[in-house]
Amino acid sequence: MSPKVRTYSMPVAMVVGALFHDQIGPLDVLSPYLIAAMLFVTFTRVKAAELKLERIHLGQLAIQLVGSILLYLCLRWLGVNEIICQGALICVLIPTAMASVVVGGMLGANVTTMTTFTLLSNMSVAVVAPLIFSLIGSHTELPFLTSFWLVLRRLLMLVVLPFVASQLLGKVAPKARDYVKCHQSWSFYLWLASLTILMASTTSFILAQPKENIDLEVWMAVIAGLLCVGQFTIGRWWGKRCGDKIAGGQSVGQKNTLLAILLAQSYLHPLSSVAPAAYIVWQNLINSWQLSRKK
Repeated sequence: MSPKVRTYSMPVAMVVGALFHDQIGPLDVLSPYLIAAMLFVTFTRVKAAELKLERIHLGQLAIQLVGSILLYLCLRWLGVNEIICQGALICVLIPTAMASVVVGGMLGANVTTMTTFTLLSNMSVAVVAPLIFSLIGSHTELPFLTSFWLVLRRLLMLVVLPFVASQLLGKVAPKARDYVKCHQSWSFYLWLASLTILMASTTSFILAQPKENIDLEVWMAVIAGLLCVGQFTIGRWWGKRCGDKIAGGQSVGQKNTLLAILLAQSYLHPLSSVAPAAYIVWQNLINSWQLSRKK
């Protein structure tokens, strides 16, 4: 795929998903498998022995966990609507998207650095999110282990399993791994497919909301946009201080919005999931812009 075609393929995929949401939306059951396959291709570039905790990761984790809690408390102190507060919280708390490694690799980031934080970010949220939701969520009576397992089982399939499979392939069939490693463009095609399906399901979800909530939805979409730009900016600033501004920006700004929507609908006010749904659009617009600049 030429650089020019790649630049415009992401917004085209978003538009196609939005316009044909009725036809494409039912395919959302394939999204986890597409993402897992995409990550498997990307992880073949990484060796487990190269993964190590660095200063950049500690700052990113603080922005994600501490920042989300402080943001929620500040908004509540200012008297902002509780649903909006929950939407803002989930947009910052939610872990780094597995696809950020793919996009970051295209932009020239250190894939190993990003992979380390992706695993750290997701595992940290698996532990912290149930604690937070038990205090502010709408399902506070749900047992901790149930909350923990809901998050963890998705992470096992989406993050851990592709990583383990890629490492095993390198041990058992190194030539096969090298073949996949030399075809990293596959991950981009898989990402386009999952992005199209994700935009279709997101469009259907937003259109299904009651009309009387339109003002609240607009405010959450605006806040999601501000948080998206803010997190990419802060992440790039911190990454620059640590020697890799692209890895910093992508790891902090590109979120696992599929998981965010699921958690918001399961543990917070269901309408708060509009914020991460809007975040999908904002982060992919930023990714398209970044890829065009890279070209």
